[in-house]
Amino acid sequence: MSEITPSDSYKSFERIKKIDEHGTEYWGARELLPMLGYEKWGKAEEVIVRATRACMNSGEAVENHFSRTGKMVKIGSN
Repeated sequence: MSEITPSDSYKSFERIKKIDEHGTEYWGARELLPMLGYEKWGKAEEVIVRATRACMNSGEAVENHFSRTGKMVKIGSN
């Protein structure tokens, strides 16, 4: 019997997975979108808007499935 091993895609998703202080798993768009074939944010933004609309139409609370966060980056000499 052959051993079942995770696919390379699964391993890639696991590598970028984050876990918050409550133990909830999540993935950041900055790392996730390139893996899904989106090179630019603008092209993915419409897909995310449609997904949130579908979430609302199905009676789900969007904030339970999508969150807007920002990431601070270092700029300048300090």
